[in-house]
Amino acid sequence: MGRLFGTDGVRGLANRDITAELALELGAAAARVLTAQGELLGPRPRAVVGRDTRASGEFLAGAVAAGLASAGVDVVMLNVLPTPALAYLVTELEADLGVMVSASHNPMPDNGIKFFARGGLKLDDAVEDAIQATLGDDWERPTGAGVGRIRTDGQAAAERYVRHLTDSVGTTPDHRPLEGLRIALDCANGAASEVGPEALRAAGADVVVMNASPDGRNINEKCGSTHPEQLQAVVVASEADFGVAFDGDADRCLAVDHTGKIVDGDQILGILATALQQEGRLPGDTLVVTVMSNLGLILAMRERGITTVQTAVGDRYVLEEMRANGYGLGGEQSGHIILADHATTGDGVLSALHLAARVKASGKRLADLAGEIERLPQTLVNVRGVDKSRAGTDEGVQAAVADATARLGDTGRVLLRQSGTEPLVRVMVEAPAQDEADKVAEDLAAVVRERLAL
Repeated sequence: MGRLFGTDGVRGLANRDITAELALELGAAAARVLTAQGELLGPRPRAVVGRDTRASGEFLAGAVAAGLASAGVDVVMLNVLPTPALAYLVTELEADLGVMVSASHNPMPDNGIKFFARGGLKLDDAVEDAIQATLGDDWERPTGAGVGRIRTDGQAAAERYVRHLTDSVGTTPDHRPLEGLRIALDCANGAASEVGPEALRAAGADVVVMNASPDGRNINEKCGSTHPEQLQAVVVASEADFGVAFDGDADRCLAVDHTGKIVDGDQILGILATALQQEGRLPGDTLVVTVMSNLGLILAMRERGITTVQTAVGDRYVLEEMRANGYGLGGEQSGHIILADHATTGDGVLSALHLAARVKASGKRLADLAGEIERLPQTLVNVRGVDKSRAGTDEGVQAAVADATARLGDTGRVLLRQSGTEPLVRVMVEAPAQDEADKVAEDLAAVVRERLAL
């Protein structure tokens, strides 16, 4: 078996790759490994389990909980909540472990399982590898009073999370910081369908809600951050100040200005970094981004005296860099934004609140704030049906990357990487002109398809 865990947990087609049997085994294995490493404390360690709105999440969350309880862990079932809510509640409920059942932005038939350690932090790679190595081992099962118990705490936990979000922007009974803003909100029929609108309204915004009627099958279906077309139309039609779209588990967001133009994660990061620096609250005057972030963001931050540090793709790697050096803000172009004072992972609802607070405090349109972060034309091509494991070693592909890099010189950038969550290779090209970026990306993608074809 290859490595089971990707950059964001275990993910695949529900009931084929991600089965109830695997979920149960992962729950039990995680409990045993973390107990052996001294991470689960006391005679009755406690875990919290949450899920997004996928139908398969109902049985998979139950299976994870069963596995944990069979290993002597008490389980609190949070039901449907965003991934960042689960991460926050691990600490808030004094749990030893958190498990989220979600495939984030992936299509509805997929699902995934990701673990959070005490403090709401994702597990290290070494711990994930130890859990995988333990699958299928014989072990001594507790009996009688030694088995774990399972209870539900859905609504009360959701209320705690919403209060945490609104407190982060200074909401009080006498102060509603988003008063006067109209915000269109696309909830992707996902995990933030209730808490997202509730948090923004509590902070004072007039919220136009769309795609907040999950039925177990419609999560991410032509909506949310991966399909912003509906939101763009609604923002203009409703005369909203701007709009925000979440993905299925609401750990990311993107925005749309009043004209319907998309404001991506890079621009949101630039806006927030500039605000924090002006307030003297950007540690080290440093912003942490990934190698996928647009060169335009890096240049714009440099003009403001803000250093950018780049990491591998994945909010876990951004967070590792932030924690190692005490940085306060980081994230990804895709919309994972980590505000370290308030969260241990990307949080779409939290990001939306802080972006809205910046718009209100500045007195400017979102379009004007985003326009200060000039983006270099960028093309991203997802190449499917290839052996992604050879992307970094195939001589023909590497030669094509070198040729494309030389072709652009100092005026652009080429990045080729295998996806950590999907069976594909991503080809990203930045260039001074969009047509040039498109041409270089398509030429390189053609080489990848030919050389790495299955």
